[in-house]
Amino acid sequence: MKTARIIYNPTAGREVFEQQLPQILERLERAGYIASAHRTTGIGDAIVAAKRACELEFDLVIAVGGDGTVNEVINGLLQHDTPPEFGIIPMGTVNDFTRALGIPSDIFEALDYIIEGEPFAIDLGLMNGKYFMNIGGGGKITEVSYEAPSRLKAVIGSLAYYVKGIELIPQITSFPIRIEHDDDVYTGRVMLFLIGLTNSIGGFEQLVPDAELDDGYFSVLILEEVNLAELAHVLTLAMRGEHLKHDKVKYFKSRELYVSSFEEVQLNLDGELGGVLPAHFKNLQQAIKVRIKKE
Repeated sequence: MKTARIIYNPTAGREVFEQQLPQILERLERAGYIASAHRTTGIGDAIVAAKRACELEFDLVIAVGGDGTVNEVINGLLQHDTPPEFGIIPMGTVNDFTRALGIPSDIFEALDYIIEGEPFAIDLGLMNGKYFMNIGGGGKITEVSYEAPSRLKAVIGSLAYYVKGIELIPQITSFPIRIEHDDDVYTGRVMLFLIGLTNSIGGFEQLVPDAELDDGYFSVLILEEVNLAELAHVLTLAMRGEHLKHDKVKYFKSRELYVSSFEEVQLNLDGELGGVLPAHFKNLQQAIKVRIKKE
């Protein structure tokens, strides 16, 4: 029989997953898996658990939680030369990555996607030794995702990001940046930069409309220096997928980037604090196999 290991964040999804765990294990066993589960205990624990699952040669590892938990599991799996197949049950606040993959938010529907789906090789990003699956970026605007308290996110969901975003508006400022990308260089003062692997970033599903999951390229978005009125206009356009028309928004594709600044700029990786600039971003084409329904 095949083996499956569930790695789950007990605080994600308003703490409902554990109530369903016995039925989920039973469903996996009916599908032909010897299944077990690991309950994470804190930051970084999912990395250790995923690495251990590789060492024990599990055939399938399932991450349960938000984008931060999925990121940790991927960072554990990629420490192994041949990582097992990977599945996701989304239980976070925004779930950008699973939305881009078309994975349902319902626990048992997502489980069916894993059981009935096929392995699909997707790109991952590597930044200063850390792996990410959805977004890398920098700027005060990107800090909303990891500064919103986890308990607040668990209680009021995505509204937590708006609450925190309102607090940060007076602090949003531009910063100088240099981006060396493939065969070109960009320099200037910007409000933020985003280096994406999917089309779903920060709850905006049309931010990068032509993103491909397996083509080996990042989608790079830069918002140049704007005032608050212009910022509000760009965000309004982004909700409709029309932001690329704005003259302060720059967009291009790249396989590899070197990003630096004269100022200290915090980095965001998949919604969590990722360190500070400078940073080297590299696209790892088709680096991991995720079980999804390809259609």
